[in-house]
Amino acid sequence: MITIYGNYHSRASRALWLLEELGLPFRLRRVVQANRFKDPLAPEVPLNTRSPEFRKLSPMGAIPVLEEDGLILTESLAINLHLARKAGGPLAPAHERELSLMEQWALFAATWIETDALALSFVYRRKEQDTPEGKAEIASLLSKLARPLTALETHLETHSHIVGGRFTVTDLNLAEVLRYGQDHPEFLAPYPRLQSWIKLCQSRKAFRAMWDKREAEAI
Repeated sequence: MITIYGNYHSRASRALWLLEELGLPFRLRRVVQANRFKDPLAPEVPLNTRSPEFRKLSPMGAIPVLEEDGLILTESLAINLHLARKAGGPLAPAHERELSLMEQWALFAATWIETDALALSFVYRRKEQDTPEGKAEIASLLSKLARPLTALETHLETHSHIVGGRFTVTDLNLAEVLRYGQDHPEFLAPYPRLQSWIKLCQSRKAFRAMWDKREAEAI
């Protein structure tokens, strides 16, 4: 049985969306971010990212974690690549060439986009987007993101999807990383192909099912 440790308001959403796509049975073990609690180690506090029990699985104290038949994976993009390969089918790599491309795009998302897109999201979470400091930070982050977003826009000029001409785990992984930046209304305004592509990804039935569960989840 696949067990996912995390919650829908975390990077676990990536695996939970993919599991909806794949129809694989799984168990969600709820783990909450430690920063939601004044004292995350207090006896009455639920399982969280600083709980000793969880740290045995994830020494970094980060979610999600996948546990399956003794296999422990602690990086969300690697979890999704594993799940897709395990299930096979159209979301998985069809051959070694596609696997290499999928690994490359996962690393691209993690190294070129995620940090700055997440920082953009935090400006909005702190409700600083209309302050002079917040506006300056947004402008700086958009400038940093222009290079990778332009690369994606250029790729989509000649490709309907990121790899293989069909929706795969690579589209899902990239869409979830880019979702952080969507808190800023003009995030993708200069990139019409990227806008169309992410709209297509987020219109999928499995994404909507994951999102409904996220919306229903108590924070």
